[in-house]
Amino acid sequence: MTSSIQDDAALGRSAFRKAAFRIVPFVGLMFFINYLDRTAIGLAGPNGMNDDLALTAAQFGFASGIFFLGYILLEVPSNLGLQKFGARKWLARIMVSWGVVSVLFTWVQNYEQLWILRFVLGVAEAGFVPGAVLFLTMWFPRQYRMKALAGFYLAQPITMVLGAPLGGLLIQYGDGLFGLAGWRFMFFAVGMPAVIVGFICYFYLTDSPSQARWLTEAERNWFVRELAADTGDRARASGGHLSLRAVFRAPKVFAIAIAYFGLNYGVYSLAFFLPSIIAGFQEQFGTEFSIVERGLITAIPYVPAAFALYFWSRYSARVGFRQWHVAAPLLVAGLSIPVALYMPGPATTIAVVVLTACGVTMTFSLFWSLPTTFLTGVAAAGGFALINSIANLGGFTAPYVTGAVADATGDYRLGMILTGLTLVMSSVIVFCLRLPAAADDERPPTEPVAPLSGPTPEPRDPDTHERTT
Repeated sequence: MTSSIQDDAALGRSAFRKAAFRIVPFVGLMFFINYLDRTAIGLAGPNGMNDDLALTAAQFGFASGIFFLGYILLEVPSNLGLQKFGARKWLARIMVSWGVVSVLFTWVQNYEQLWILRFVLGVAEAGFVPGAVLFLTMWFPRQYRMKALAGFYLAQPITMVLGAPLGGLLIQYGDGLFGLAGWRFMFFAVGMPAVIVGFICYFYLTDSPSQARWLTEAERNWFVRELAADTGDRARASGGHLSLRAVFRAPKVFAIAIAYFGLNYGVYSLAFFLPSIIAGFQEQFGTEFSIVERGLITAIPYVPAAFALYFWSRYSARVGFRQWHVAAPLLVAGLSIPVALYMPGPATTIAVVVLTACGVTMTFSLFWSLPTTFLTGVAAAGGFALINSIANLGGFTAPYVTGAVADATGDYRLGMILTGLTLVMSSVIVFCLRLPAAADDERPPTEPVAPLSGPTPEPRDPDTHERTT
């Protein structure tokens, strides 16, 4: 029996490595392109776009944030569409749609066209992040899920590390190419990859392990067995499967959504306005940087943040996920922002911003472990989308409020203090959540199942009769 358990564990490790190597880097690349597209406006603003379109800080903030209103409108329907049509088709459709819209920013002529296109971009991208997370939960059982999500969310700091300097290079050296201003050329250059990768996605991804012909039969059996057992554990821990209707009445879902709102508020406040704050170092500290140098400085905090995400996720997986693994980094991020505002020079300011970037980035890979403790199947699809919809109000509110406050006060200090307070609020909410304990660490290995012969029936939610894996 001991030998059988060891063999099963070895099979699981082998199956995970093979699936993770094929799936996680590609989905991470999709997220890299996604995050670069939605935050490219932050680089374009202080590097020519605001002047060419005569934008105030509040107008820039509104155009940046209205993306999330479009995103919210179709968030839940999009995730349910993914559940119905399959991740491969749905994620490909989303990528091609947003890629086409991103390219159109190349020819925007005024503030009205800018915010309309940002709204349409949000509609086009709706459902991508929760859809990608849901796709990974459909593939990886809990004992490996945090590692897969960590690899996925590693794309975010990498986007800032590589994307900000890349955007700076495109703006500086693309100026005049094809008769375009540098910031216009950047929008074109970051939009086209979404279209290309979207078409590749359709042929490359596999909706579920049972359909993966690139796995051996034993590996497919292992995934199907572990995912079915994982679904049962979560159902027992939460007192049974939640129906989709029950998700929209569950206080825990809304508490997690509000906490995620605060996290998104902090992330996008920094993402959209950090380049503008760095551009303001010239007036504040008497220093001057080129466009490429600003991009490099913007990237600095995200280098240690990428390492922090990786090692924090590994630590959490090794000792067992706990709520404070999310709450503590949020608290550090929230408290560090006001400190950064009163540093005496650019170097010390960026040094404190490193703590902020590490805090919010460490949180991302683990945050979605909170709802997966009690949501499964179609309830998970609807719950993930609902959480992300409410949270993305933070993406709209943060840039608009930060920009409006900057216009009213003449600097970004008060806006950044508000950002810190929202992160502290999120930390307190996560600390106070009462969630079912994870059962996977204690669950004994499941018995081997018969080899697959034809399509494997998937467990169904008893309330909705929808597939739950």
